[in-house]
Order: sequence, then structure tokens, then C-alpha cells
Amino acid sequence: MDADVSDSPGPPADPDRPDHSAGDEPVDGARDASGAEPRAGEDGTWAARPEPVPGRRRHWLRWTALAASFLVLVAAGVGWWLYNKLDDNITTDTGAAAELKAYEKERPLPIAHDAQNILLIGSDTRSGDNSAYGRDDGGSQRSDTTILLHLAADRRSATAVSIPRDLMAEIPSCHTKDGKATKEQFAQFNWAFELGGTACTIRTIEKMTGIRVDHHMVIDFAGFKDMVDAVDGVEVCLKKPVDDADAHLKLPAGRQKLDGEEALGYVRARKSIGNGSDTERMDRQQKFLGALVNKMQSNGVLLNPTRLYPVLDAATKSLTTDPDLDSLRDLYDLVRGMRNVPTEKVQFLTVPRQAYRADANRDELVQPDADRLFAQLRKDEPVAVVPADKARSGDSQPDHSSGEDPSGGKSAGTDGSPTPAPTYSGSNAADDLCDS
Repeated sequence: MDADVSDSPGPPADPDRPDHSAGDEPVDGARDASGAEPRAGEDGTWAARPEPVPGRRRHWLRWTALAASFLVLVAAGVGWWLYNKLDDNITTDTGAAAELKAYEKERPLPIAHDAQNILLIGSDTRSGDNSAYGRDDGGSQRSDTTILLHLAADRRSATAVSIPRDLMAEIPSCHTKDGKATKEQFAQFNWAFELGGTACTIRTIEKMTGIRVDHHMVIDFAGFKDMVDAVDGVEVCLKKPVDDADAHLKLPAGRQKLDGEEALGYVRARKSIGNGSDTERMDRQQKFLGALVNKMQSNGVLLNPTRLYPVLDAATKSLTTDPDLDSLRDLYDLVRGMRNVPTEKVQFLTVPRQAYRADANRDELVQPDADRLFAQLRKDEPVAVVPADKARSGDSQPDHSSGEDPSGGKSAGTDGSPTPAPTYSGSNAADDLCDS
């Protein structure tokens, strides 16, 4: 007789499986005391399942992610807008580039690899925003200040050489705005800019110095004022009060901080400050530019995008450059290369000159001092600059008896011995204007 199915033995007991004979098997859909549906834990026991994320929390996380993405897009958009704004501020001088290209064969070749020579021109045009500073002669060009800036290849020094506007120079045949060719002539230097603009000025400089000009920048009165305001003014010292209606300047004696408008009057004033000579005015301009560089470096402007933006905005709005320097990226690379130059190595001097023999109101180069200076810059060799009262009167040559190079470097003489760099009267950006 067959055995009863109910009496047949079941499968062998699993020692790792819980015994649910006492009613421990959970009923599908059952909840524990907390209301959570139980689940099997890692130890094989039944534990409460984690409470699912409420719908509100999921919505909050989703909105947070969306908001963060939106802010990133806005920041990127604002950054792109600011970049393009600064980029669009810059005016490109394509005319000068075309003129220089036409005369490429007669231009000097670069000698020192990675060194750069940049011609800085301060234009005193009275057109547009500058009409308050004099009569507008139909937007005619004038070069109020011209500086040849040499950046050493190792970017550890910068030498700015002022070219007097009344210096007699050989000006080549250039082309005017309407395309007419001018005659080659021996005339005062700033005629080059008035006759043929930047290209004519560059060619005159290159003919005078034998130095290849790699880039140029032209900035007008408005741009200079805005740059000074962007760094919150620059401190100067005046030995006497100044009241100069022509320069729009009225200041007490002593130490004071000048805003942009006052700074412009300070560097432009001629008869009301010092002895009234153009020489004294150039020295004052150099020292002020040094103080401006010092202010930008000591206050961390070059390393702080928030503080650097207003300076770049001010500079670019009134800046005209060659095509190879007409973007914000190009200017940033230039500034980045200069930001590690020690302030005492940012030097300012005026090309050696004296009163022109045929006209005491004009200047001429002092030779061989001028040619020696040009040769040092051409070859990217050191130049030493010392205050006027420390320089030998009437002689820009160094004192070789000490065998020391005041510029901090050594150059080899013809006999292989160290020879000091030539020394010239000037200043550096570390100088305090109130100590002079």
C-alpha cells in the first residue's frame, strides 16, 4: 500500500535558513512597528527597509543642480562678455602695419632672441574726449611722449628710454593719411608722428637706433587718466604749490595722492613745475610712470583679476596697437611676462642729448654715449641707471675703477675681464617720488 503523501519526509533542513515554523515568515506587504516594510539583512535576519527619499527632497536636489548649472552658465557668459568687451576696446592700427611691411627690407633685423622692444606713444590729440585740453585741429596727430621700452629676454628687467620730442632726427620719406609721400628731412623728432603717424615714428626710431621695434602702443589723455583712477591714484611730492591753468592743475605743496585728472596735469605741466624745461618734464613723467608701476605691483593689481579688470578696461578703451598685440590674450601675455620684474629693475632714462648747436631750443644726441646705449639694448645687454646727482656731471660713462656693475650684472670686456654696464642718469620704479 502506498504511503500517505503527507507522511513523506520533506527535504533536509537547511541549517542556514531561518525556521519559520513558528510563524516568522513575513506576510507580503506587512510593515513593522515603524511602518517600514521589512527586508532581509546581511546577517539573514529581517530588518526594516530604509525609508524611501520623499518626493520633496528629490525635487530640491533637482532644483539645486539646475540652479548650480544656471549660475555656471551665467558666470561663463559674463566672463565671455567681459573678455569680448575688453577685446573690442582695442583699436588695431592696420595702416601702420601695411606701411611698415612696404619698407621691410630697410628695417633692422632682431638680434636678441625673445627680447622685445615696444614703442609707447602718448598722443596729445585734442579730438573727441580730449577736446578739453586744447583746440581740436581736425583730429591732427601729435606725439606728446615717446618711450622705447626694452623687455629683456629673461624678463628680469625692463628699460624705458624717452625720446625728446624736440630732438633733431633724420625723418625718412613717409606717407600721410591721404597717401601723399613726404620728403626725407632732418627735423625735430615729433614731426614724424604728425606727418606719417606711428609707422613714420617707428621708422625714424629704427633709423636712429638700429633697434627693431617689435610692437607699438598709442594711448591718449583719456586712457592715462582712467588708468590712474583705476589704481585709486598715485602719490607724489611737490616742493612748491602749483597753480597752472593750462595744465588744469592746482595743488598744495607736500605729499599727496593724485587722481587721474590731477595726474594728467602733473605730467603735462611745463612752466609751473621745476625749471620749465622739457628735460625736467620728461624726468617727472618717467618718475610718475615708475610710481604707477610700483603701485600696480605692490598692491597686487597684476595678480588680482578683480582689480586688474578696471585697469585693463581703462587702458584698452584708449589704446591703439599693432595687429600682433591687439587682443586681450596678447596684452595679458605681455603683462604676465612683466609681473615678476623687480621694481628696481624697471628703469627709466632719457636718451643722452644736449642743446642743438644750431638752435638752443632743440636737442641733439650726445655721441658716442647714445650709440653705446642703443648697442646695449640691441644686444639685450645690461644698462645701469642711477639718480642724476650720483651720475658724473656731463658724462654718462661708468666709473670702471670699482669693477662693479651697478645694474647687478656683468658683461665681458675685450680682455675677458668683467666690465661694468654703461651707467646713465635716470630712475627706477622702486624710487620714492618724495625722496627726490
